[in-house]
Amino acid sequence: MAIFLTKESKILVQGMTGGEGMKHTRRMLAAGTDVVGGVNPRKAGQAVDFDDRVVPVFGSVREGMAATGADVTVVFVPPAFAKAAVIEAADAGIGLAVVITEGIPVHDSVAFHAYAATKGTRVIGPNCPGLITPGQSNAGIIPADITKPGRIGLVSKSGTLTYQLMYELRDIGFSTCVGIGGDPVVGTTHIDCLAAFQEDPDTELVVLIGEIGGDAEERAAAYVRDHVTKPVVAYIAGFTAPEGRTMGHAGAIVSGSSGTAQAKKMALEAAGVRVGGTPTETARLVLTRWESERVAAQE
Repeated sequence: MAIFLTKESKILVQGMTGGEGMKHTRRMLAAGTDVVGGVNPRKAGQAVDFDDRVVPVFGSVREGMAATGADVTVVFVPPAFAKAAVIEAADAGIGLAVVITEGIPVHDSVAFHAYAATKGTRVIGPNCPGLITPGQSNAGIIPADITKPGRIGLVSKSGTLTYQLMYELRDIGFSTCVGIGGDPVVGTTHIDCLAAFQEDPDTELVVLIGEIGGDAEERAAAYVRDHVTKPVVAYIAGFTAPEGRTMGHAGAIVSGSSGTAQAKKMALEAAGVRVGGTPTETARLVLTRWESERVAAQE
């Protein structure tokens, strides 16, 4: 099992014929992802040879879906065209749109998230690494060779920390890893992923990675307290960040005590979540909890 993405997922790549789209489509294919087409109105009818697979290019998402049965799109288009790309995908009825593009204006993100919601399209991102179900499918830019299939679910604002925790916990492995992005406005949230992992029978423990700024982690803590019965371990990036300064991600700004790493840590711990002080310590907490769960299951 997995959440949002499985080996049955059929993927279109909007922007596949661009430099980044080509590079990461090749990597997705190498990971076993079923990439069934690209989308570029100016190159419709052409095809791209990715060594052992030739991928057709369609003029629109709707055309690609009709020809291939695609149910996921990965968006690599430039920021100025991202809003139109997501709206096009939602209009076509795609189930999942993974928006890798960074630098999208916030008002564009607000608009396409709201529109996609009316069409029943789940959006992951923008400014995210995408998601991977190891051994099954990889939609985005997450390296596929740093972990293996397993029973940990991971949801993260940070791409880099996603990769680090995947690597440090590679001996256990992951059901699905979701990079939701760190912009002020994102589609799929920590809570959405927590709810899905709670329902997934093959996810036994969840790792949550947050960062300073906003209140997403505090809201996730409340959700864990009220709805999640599986163990959750967390890490919050930004304990040493100076107050009032934007740090890295567009959403990572702290004002007073609101949005600080310490405030988030306190909220999560009050909900029964163990919080690591560093990524490596977080991995150790996961391993300790994992081993204790195995012992308890045998008694």
